[in-house]
Amino acid sequence: MEELRFPWNDREGLLYGGIIAGITAYLMVLFNMSRAIGDFKPEYLYQTIPTYIVAWVVVMLLMTFVVGRISDRAIGRYLLPSDSANARILANIVVCVFCMSMIMSALGPVIGTVVGGNLNFDQVLRWPYNWPYNFCVAFMIGLIIAQPAARAVMKRIHIRRLEATRSGGATDE
Repeated sequence: MEELRFPWNDREGLLYGGIIAGITAYLMVLFNMSRAIGDFKPEYLYQTIPTYIVAWVVVMLLMTFVVGRISDRAIGRYLLPSDSANARILANIVVCVFCMSMIMSALGPVIGTVVGGNLNFDQVLRWPYNWPYNFCVAFMIGLIIAQPAARAVMKRIHIRRLEATRSGGATDE
């Protein structure tokens, strides 16, 4: 039997990645905007939405075409098939967050300034200063919020599918 917490097909993989990318991108946009301004106000929750949408699309594309492939290679190289699911989860989080935080620490300010309408690349030049913050925050978001949420959704989908199969109902495969 396959692991209930992970995607079983490409459609579920897209949902799984979309949940992780959505949560992480929104919270990171909010974090970086608040950090750049120097404070946090509730209206930032709404002001970040246009930037979040663009960042989410960029993150999904990067995850699919760049970071996901790097992660798959790293996990295949350093982990054995007999390693636990938790080891695979942690390795995946570390590799993905490391790569994504490096890339998005450079691209994020560009996205924010272009969407915001005021071209200012000072934050791009501050990449060596911003990246450690972004890595630590994104790692915690992935470990504590985004990954558990995506795994909970997958588990719920799979349990419903298995219950429908046992009761003789049709599945949405």
